[in-house]
Amino acid sequence: MLNKRIKENTFETKEEVSRGFLDLLSPVLPFFQADDPGHLKLGSHGTVYTETKREAEAFLRPLWGLGPFLTTQDHSILETYMHGIKAGTDPDNPAYWGQVTNFDQLIVEMASLSTFLLLNKEKTWDILTIDEQENLYQWLIQANEHTIPKNNWHFFRVLVNVAMKKCGKPYSQEMIDQDLAIIDSFYIGKGWYFDGVETQIDYYVSFAIHYYSLLYCRFMEEDDPKRVQKMKKRATLFAQTFKYWFDSTGEAIPFGRSLTYRFAQVSFFSALVFANVEALPWGEIKGLISRHMHRWMNHEIFTPEGLLSVGYHYQNLTFAEGYNAPGSPYWSFKTFILLAVPEDHPYWQAEPQPLQIEENPLSLPESRSFYQYNDDRSHLQVFPAGQFLHFQNHAGAKYNKFVYSSQFGFSVPKSSYLYYEGAFDSCLAVAENDCHFRSKDQDITYEIGSDRIIHYWQPWSDVTIKSTIIPITNCHIRIHEVQTQRMIDVYEGGFSLPLNEAHAPLIDGQRAMYETTEGISSVEGIYGFDKADVVRTEPNTNLFYPVTMLPHIKGHLEKGNHVLISVISGRLSDETLENPEISIERNKIIITQAEKSWFAALEN
Repeated sequence: MLNKRIKENTFETKEEVSRGFLDLLSPVLPFFQADDPGHLKLGSHGTVYTETKREAEAFLRPLWGLGPFLTTQDHSILETYMHGIKAGTDPDNPAYWGQVTNFDQLIVEMASLSTFLLLNKEKTWDILTIDEQENLYQWLIQANEHTIPKNNWHFFRVLVNVAMKKCGKPYSQEMIDQDLAIIDSFYIGKGWYFDGVETQIDYYVSFAIHYYSLLYCRFMEEDDPKRVQKMKKRATLFAQTFKYWFDSTGEAIPFGRSLTYRFAQVSFFSALVFANVEALPWGEIKGLISRHMHRWMNHEIFTPEGLLSVGYHYQNLTFAEGYNAPGSPYWSFKTFILLAVPEDHPYWQAEPQPLQIEENPLSLPESRSFYQYNDDRSHLQVFPAGQFLHFQNHAGAKYNKFVYSSQFGFSVPKSSYLYYEGAFDSCLAVAENDCHFRSKDQDITYEIGSDRIIHYWQPWSDVTIKSTIIPITNCHIRIHEVQTQRMIDVYEGGFSLPLNEAHAPLIDGQRAMYETTEGISSVEGIYGFDKADVVRTEPNTNLFYPVTMLPHIKGHLEKGNHVLISVISGRLSDETLENPEISIERNKIIITQAEKSWFAALEN
């Protein structure tokens, strides 16, 4: 049985990785139709682009895995793909993918096709007739003539031009230089970039900017050695801290947009192997990749047909982006660039090593985040600041909660009218008259210190909040200094856990706790709150669990200045919490836990 076999795959040897790829590709094969070449219809839900483009995307994205696979092996699907590519790029064919326009989704899909050609020129480009080559060239080179977003998309055009250069067709070196200069302008330091917008530092740094940089390094090492050297150096720096986005079980931190791409989260490390950049010891890289892949195969990520679904730990359209089509999840096949790595490469000989985390906690302003692990590194919590992305579905939930957890996930709202509809975990939600809730979106300003994160934000123009988050052992302290010119209700949310009717919530005054086999979520109001509760949130709001319970504390604030203090904990079932002691002396908050102390000065 496919799902049983893939659940047991450890993804350590090249044979296992190859078998895993074929197991994931196999359910797609029945959807290829001889009378509709170059198109795949894998589902019916809509996107911001047309159905024709959705079907072209679904056809082209599996090339991210098929291209590397074909470098050393054969597959009968190649003939079907070549037939579809010929039809899709022939303007006289009814299956033609169409003329490209500005900001066109088809430009995104050109990247997988270009990489496919670069990896397998003899099996692809070289078998085309002169007319078929010209059609393919004319379709791809359209990218040079159109406006694209100022972000990682510039690499799509780079790959198109590099592919045409290697295929002996006219290309634009000027365009390559221009696009790479724009990408270079995103560089922050220590290997980190932002993706076109300074407030967006998410997985696109890894599975887009660095990933394509490493492809460029492999294909252009002799042509552009100076730039390649710089890219490799930055990738090496990036690897030292990007590994902090994973825990020791293989789970990655759920954060930001495009999470339906799932195991593309680890594709950067695969690209390091492909470009032969030993940024970390090969065994450490293998451990990161193999644990991550094995972990994903044991989540409910497949449709009944065996296709990759749109969702995260389960099929879920609630949190999806407007550009998540039925074929979009096959972006995750980028991780299979490993299959283009020769079997005698030292990566394949290395033994997988445990996650190596040298500094815990870690404050890394370049990534706009603070990282904290538990003792055995099986639970990672990330505290971001200063991030936001306009025109993004559920941006507040995906970028601006106070904390994100590798073991509890996070939730997005179905509605903001009532608290349970908003599923406001890991954040402070505020409202008037207990409805139409708002949580923190973009920070007005922020600080990422050596032991804390501070946010300044305004849910309304006449309400200003300074939120100080202090991570300590197995919990964190939230301190909110609120200046309000209106009466508001405040709800402080903990972590969500899956509903289990065998487990009853524990509520005692200003303390609430919910415990299941997955872990323990608890909240305690120390100052400024009225009572605690646990609410069942709307189904399909959490990325990990279809139905969740959310511990929270709440209060009512009159006009004026207020201080709210709480202790929030999300921990695994075998972990204990040593309750911190918290006191206020004049304008100073004193926090003590296990003979360690933290101080926070109040502004008012």
